[in-house]
Amino acid sequence: MELAKIRNLGDEELVHQEKVSAEQLFRLRFQVSMGQNDGVKKLRQLRKEIAQIKTVARERELGIHGDVKEVKTSTPLAEEKAVEAKEATPAVEKKATKAKKATTATETKAAKAKGARK
Repeated sequence: MELAKIRNLGDEELVHQEKVSAEQLFRLRFQVSMGQNDGVKKLRQLRKEIAQIKTVARERELGIHGDVKEVKTSTPLAEEKAVEAKEATPAVEKKATKAKKATTATETKAAKAKGARK
């Protein structure tokens, strides 16, 4: 079954289709293990179909739409906040670098003092 058809199914239909595919997979595995069938391609196809069904069901549960083709443009306010965040990043990095240097200097002084005590 194609992904577009899976996305068009209702929630109950998805559950039903998942059960049907899982049952087919079970039967096919059983036949392969008994040596009655050599359906490796069909096994892969069924596993893929079950994964797609579960993915679509989970997307719906989380409210995610996997087939979004249109990218929303950001608002001017969002763009302004993004610019502010980019400008603020160097200041934060400078503070972190200064704190790291201070820690290193303190550790060096402590090591020298410890060496002098010996």
